[in-house]
Amino acid sequence: MSDTQPPGIPTIRTIAMPADTNPAGDIFGGWLMSQMDLAAGSVAALTARGRSATVAVEGMKFHRPVKVGDEVSLYAEIVQVGRTSMRIRVEAWRRERHGDDGERVTEAVFTFVALDASGAARPVTA
Repeated sequence: MSDTQPPGIPTIRTIAMPADTNPAGDIFGGWLMSQMDLAAGSVAALTARGRSATVAVEGMKFHRPVKVGDEVSLYAEIVQVGRTSMRIRVEAWRRERHGDDGERVTEAVFTFVALDASGAARPVTA
């Protein structure tokens, strides 16, 4: 695990809001996972040139909490493309609203399958 923020522009950047918290005041892990799925889905749609669906999530690791007001940046990159599937690594990084330094908070690999109009698996047409 590198402590260096990935290069380039995040796939998604958002702000953690009070409505996304658990009773302890931290951001729900499920909210963060959904943001990661959105980032992976964006990369999958571009790679497959169409509809795709999440079929697996591997190695979900929550390293640190996200707080209300944090800017959350999600970096997604293709790890592997198969005949109908794509594995996409996603890292979530937080930055305090008034700070400069970011830290990795979560990471996982999402597997998507390209789908045709009827919802059946189809070849990835990258």
